[in-house]
Amino acid sequence: MKPTSTRTRGRALHVSLVALPEAGASTLFGVYDVMNAFSVMDAMGRATGAQAPFEVEIVSERAGPLMLASGVPVQVQRSVAHVESTDIVIVPSLVLRADGWVKQRYPTLVRWMLRMHAQGALLCSACSGIFLLGETGLFDGKDATVHFAYERLFQAVHPAITVHPERVLVIAGHREELICSGASATWHDLVLYLIARHAGATAAQDVARLFALQWHQEGLAPFIVFEGRTDHGDAEIEASQAWLDTHFSVANPVEEAMRRSRLAERTFKRRFSAATGLTPLDYVQRLRVEDAKRRLERTSASVDEISWRVGYEDAAFFRRLFRRITGMAPGAYRKRFQVPAFARP
Repeated sequence: MKPTSTRTRGRALHVSLVALPEAGASTLFGVYDVMNAFSVMDAMGRATGAQAPFEVEIVSERAGPLMLASGVPVQVQRSVAHVESTDIVIVPSLVLRADGWVKQRYPTLVRWMLRMHAQGALLCSACSGIFLLGETGLFDGKDATVHFAYERLFQAVHPAITVHPERVLVIAGHREELICSGASATWHDLVLYLIARHAGATAAQDVARLFALQWHQEGLAPFIVFEGRTDHGDAEIEASQAWLDTHFSVANPVEEAMRRSRLAERTFKRRFSAATGLTPLDYVQRLRVEDAKRRLERTSASVDEISWRVGYEDAAFFRRLFRRITGMAPGAYRKRFQVPAFARP
């Protein structure tokens, strides 16, 4: 379905950027500045002369000063009690407290977002902002994305939402009105998408050039650090994981781990999959690729040598496996993530 635009001729879309005490300053101010970029572009002589497509306002439960999670104050421009209508609602990334996310902490905001959605507004979240948006219930039974570090916590808080932390942007709803972006800086993709959707691809390209923003077209899989689950309570499988963590590169590691566990093959594989969510072979492959990622980032060793060191004699197979898991070829991964020469000690 083609996305529908709520913009009408001669009127800028009203964007309500929700500020919370848990909000991250970089995302909130970044979204605010980029979506207000058209006035800056006019001043630099780079705009087409068209009316700015967005009118961005910072809103919350109460107007006035609000301290963000990083200790930076923000001035809330208007209380949601006085926002009768809006076109786009954006919840920025949230820095969760030690107690995680406590539901029903902001019932006023949730009720307001539901009312705005009923009137036709788009509901958007950046990174962990989906924790609040998820309380509307509108994402239940739908796909979403969240920062990969919060995946398990999010699933525990919102079990009815299917989360894909490797995806950059997820658009759901029959009007394509439920939009969320993944980890950290993918708020760039969110605002560029909104600009492209409502102001056109050329405007999005102009903004991307002005701020040197890039679409994360390769997805977020390359950024995710694999950590096997160890909170499952199966002591025998946890012992096998601990052994595999330091012996994944040996020949036939699955068979050796199985032998050490003293469990029957079918029992070992069944319990391992139930505990970790991965088959023993998939688990070993992810450990090997994770080690290869670190070697690509921190050494100048060839891909063939790295393949051998992590346990693969067939470098061609290793390259295919690496691309399948990370979404990038080893050489492209090295170019993307290795510290540039000018920044090395």
